[in-house]
Amino acid sequence: MTASLEETLISVWRQALVEDARTVALASGSYPVRRTSRSKLREVDFEFDGLRLRGLEQNPKTSSRWAQLAREGKMVMQFLSDRRYIANVVDGKVQFYGRDGRGGDRSVTGSERK
Repeated sequence: MTASLEETLISVWRQALVEDARTVALASGSYPVRRTSRSKLREVDFEFDGLRLRGLEQNPKTSSRWAQLAREGKMVMQFLSDRRYIANVVDGKVQFYGRDGRGGDRSVTGSERK
């Protein structure tokens, strides 16, 4: 059975942030967890159902409410598709962005596909 997008995002969050894994293993493959050059935040590029996604650890030094949660010790990872934020996971709970709460106002463009 294929994992849902929500299950996949939680799995990436758990492996990268909670387990501090060097690679994230998904049904679609194994993906390396890297550190950003400037802030040393963890990030991982992966695929789900033909979409290219990126999980990025929340920078606690910004002024967003998500950064505030990170400063409080919560584990926060933002997820992007085609350089747009589509969701985040905070302590194992997914929050999708968009009008319907699941990123539904975001259309899939050709650049997001393989």
